[in-house]
Amino acid sequence: MLNLLRFRTVADYSALPDLAPASPISGAEAYDRYISHTLPFLNESGGEVMFCGEGGRFLIGPDAERWDRVLLVRQNSIEDFVAFANHEEYLKGIGHRTAALEDSRLLPLSEIAFSAR
Repeated sequence: MLNLLRFRTVADYSALPDLAPASPISGAEAYDRYISHTLPFLNESGGEVMFCGEGGRFLIGPDAERWDRVLLVRQNSIEDFVAFANHEEYLKGIGHRTAALEDSRLLPLSEIAFSAR
């Protein structure tokens, strides 16, 4: 799965005050809290983060569009992803993701093999 992430300048915990830190933090910091919470559940479900990188503006694409971070996550199956995404303990930390993100995209991918000709 390809994750495109655009962070808020300041994380918005207004809908989730129980998760809010004592002092304001950036969207990137809130997302890092989400990832720290999430990785054990992702790994337990058979998933893994294959790539995590900083993004920015497109080299080819809309000038006004930007993505701050990109993640590539491998999961064994859609069923495993759905089970992970509905895990009760995982859901307790998803508010950090909500607070962190201004916008996001999640694109499921299927690997294909290229043949050299």
